[in-house]
Amino acid sequence: MNKIHESEREYRFGDSGPKYLMRGPRKGMGVVAFNPGESFKAHLHNVMEESFFILEGKIDIYVDEIKHTCIPGDLITAEPGESHFLVNNYEEKAKAVFVLAPWQDPDKVEVE
Repeated sequence: MNKIHESEREYRFGDSGPKYLMRGPRKGMGVVAFNPGESFKAHLHNVMEESFFILEGKIDIYVDEIKHTCIPGDLITAEPGESHFLVNNYEEKAKAVFVLAPWQDPDKVEVE
């Protein structure tokens, strides 16, 4: 059994970016926040799928260069080998839960 509260972890960039709540052994999971105008570099995973469940705001998620505008309640998954890129093109902060499985570190490949 493992219990953690989100407040026990910090976002990578202060008030935004990823905040891992667990890293393995079977999955990685956390919260990611994007301020207006922020984005992550396009990347893919060879083994893991990555899912995002939108909690707040609105965010554009590109999977293999196809744009998906996501709102609270949406769940989107990038399968292994599918490149994905997230960008907040809107005026309010966006926040999502992310899940990576099956966990393998390292498994992130940045793409152009």
